[in-house]
Amino acid sequence: MNKDQLSRLDNPAWSALTSDHRPLSSGGALARRYDPAISVFAGMEAETPDAYAELGSLLGGGGKAVLFTPQQLSPPGDFTSTALGEGFQMVAQTVPPPSGNPAADFVRLTAEDVPEMQQLVELTKPGPFAPRTIELGQYLGVREKGALAAMAGERMRFGEFVEISAVCVHPDHRGKQLAHKLMLELAARIRAEGRTPILHVFTNNSPAIALYEKLGFVIRQRFKVALLGLA
Repeated sequence: MNKDQLSRLDNPAWSALTSDHRPLSSGGALARRYDPAISVFAGMEAETPDAYAELGSLLGGGGKAVLFTPQQLSPPGDFTSTALGEGFQMVAQTVPPPSGNPAADFVRLTAEDVPEMQQLVELTKPGPFAPRTIELGQYLGVREKGALAAMAGERMRFGEFVEISAVCVHPDHRGKQLAHKLMLELAARIRAEGRTPILHVFTNNSPAIALYEKLGFVIRQRFKVALLGLA
């Protein structure tokens, strides 16, 4: 990867908020955040007093946002900061193509499916999923007897990278390789756009990490995840 690619990957939320997802965000030249109805994430161009001041104006009273950065953040005293854990950034290298015609098994999820998607997210806890998160990219689902059994979709998009997120399977349908198939299909679609799939996963989620490595994703970077607000 070249220097520009590495720079974008080191600050993925900022990269998305200032490119593909700029229309879904608010802020200025130093700090931006997604519309809270879309995503909890925010980003800063760099960790500077001016950037924190701009982020604070975006959060306002009672507002909070999640940032993930390679380094531990040191916000000013007028901020609260809660460590949410650490995560790995993984980048696809040798992801195989889907076998057969698995696309026939998937449905493209729409805004009408959001209540059911949120129920699945609440049950399986893959990460935050707001009422309008579906606007970030395409989301695919698998239905069993009409009910949503599994799903996965796209979150951050910037440059040549697209993040796969919200990979979850209902407990009643585990063991069917649904997450495996959804991941391969999404990765193939992202590749078809000429982009590279990436993802972020908490370091303690060993089963998910093992699946992603099996599919050809490799760990690139460790990130700190923090929830910031105003004191």
